Amino acid sequence: MSELILLQANPSSPSDWVLFWGHFHPLIVHLPIGFLLIAGLLEIDRLTRRNSVSPHTITLILFWSAVSATMACVFGYMLSLGGGYEEETLNDHMWEGIGVAVFAWLAWSVKSENLGRIFSFAQLMYLPALGIALLLLLAAGHQGGNLTHGSDYLTQYMPGPIRAITGVEPKLKELKVEPITDVNQAMVYQQIVNPILHSRCVQCHNAGKSKGGLRLDSPEMIKKGYEDGPVFVAGNSKSSELLKVCLLPEDDDLHMPPKGKTQLKGSDIALLTWWIDQGAPFDKKVSDLKVNDAIRPVLASLGGGGPVEAGGAQVAAGPAPESPVLTMKVPAADPKVIDELKKLNLLVLPLSKEQNQLEVSAVNARSFNDAQAAELPKLSNQIVWLKLGDTEISDAALAQVAKLKNLQKLHLEETKVTDAGLKQLKGLAYLEYLNLYGTPVTDAGLAELAELKSLKTVYLWQTKVSEEGIARLKTALPKLEVIGGISEQAVAEFVKAGEPKAGEVKR
Repeated sequence: MSELILLQANPSSPSDWVLFWGHFHPLIVHLPIGFLLIAGLLEIDRLTRRNSVSPHTITLILFWSAVSATMACVFGYMLSLGGGYEEETLNDHMWEGIGVAVFAWLAWSVKSENLGRIFSFAQLMYLPALGIALLLLLAAGHQGGNLTHGSDYLTQYMPGPIRAITGVEPKLKELKVEPITDVNQAMVYQQIVNPILHSRCVQCHNAGKSKGGLRLDSPEMIKKGYEDGPVFVAGNSKSSELLKVCLLPEDDDLHMPPKGKTQLKGSDIALLTWWIDQGAPFDKKVSDLKVNDAIRPVLASLGGGGPVEAGGAQVAAGPAPESPVLTMKVPAADPKVIDELKKLNLLVLPLSKEQNQLEVSAVNARSFNDAQAAELPKLSNQIVWLKLGDTEISDAALAQVAKLKNLQKLHLEETKVTDAGLKQLKGLAYLEYLNLYGTPVTDAGLAELAELKSLKTVYLWQTKVSEEGIARLKTALPKLEVIGGISEQAVAEFVKAGEPKAGEVKR
């Protein structure tokens, strides 16, 4: 969520042509930087070492520095029309950039002797003009960095002694969140929601840089929203733009965080959705809110490992305690097999020491693939929870997963698993939890899930399922809880509804 791009058309926004050329500013701006620095270094070398540098060479370099600086100014102005920049910093950056172009042209005019034909003292202006251009270049570059990365980008990690010498204010304290030892007593905003926003969104939505007029660095600013209104609707996550832009396909121009930035995890979106649906409170604990079966294991994973309370009534963390597989005792796993899995960077954790049950997680093995999945059936009795999200597995791996007869919880989010793979899971009699977030699964795959009679929770964010497909699945499994957030189809319809019709001006 580095930027919150508006989903509705804005009649005052610049044309696509203007913004298209404006986005070339970061590319063009590097040319005058290089040209001017080379010209300055050549002049220093000529003055200090008396080396003979062809005046024509320096003149040519200065000419192209002036041309590229002028182009950078034009493209920079176009880029600024898109909005979302702190006004004072933007103005400083703009005038410093114009100053670079002006003094670069002046230095070229003197060096090329064009100005000398008009003013006899023109040569006296050359070194000052070049020096001022270089100083303004440094200042403009600093302000440009502030606009792009925030006002403390260069000084964020500046050591204390250098801060004292340069007069920079002491380093701001990093966001410190009290560790969660008992998730029931955790403050929902301060300890759960705020860390997510700070790690993914605040870089571009803060006091120094507020893309879309939005700040997410304090409760007051979050409640204020952005330039077109509230960023969330308390109690209704499906109508909250904060989540809509996160659930768009990553290649979509409106998706947040932008492509290339660190994305929100499925658990992050689940927690934000739950928080908004519970009224987006800023002063309540987990135990004060309703905790459903879908969000309970996500909360339990945050810390403490104990039971998670829901509205004052204590219920077991993780899958429902009545699950028969959780009380089933199985033979102890072969230590050699566990070592083999660990060599693949898989985490093998005891889920229940008394029952010898295990959780296997690929959180540190993103390169885990179909071939390596052949090792999993060696623990077919012991693996009860399996986390293969965001790995390189495909449908072929599910042929091995299907052999884990006691599997109760399966993470397949952000993998290449398709409908054909889900067809292989029909024999998992104890499977209760299935996460398919970000997979290409369609309604045909949902139809295959209808035979998993123990299934209680399925995550379907950013899949290709339809509302009709979900309805059919819930008819087959009435007690199933489908966590779909908002489908891509619904988001597309929302965006389309926000666009003006032909000949109509959006107000």
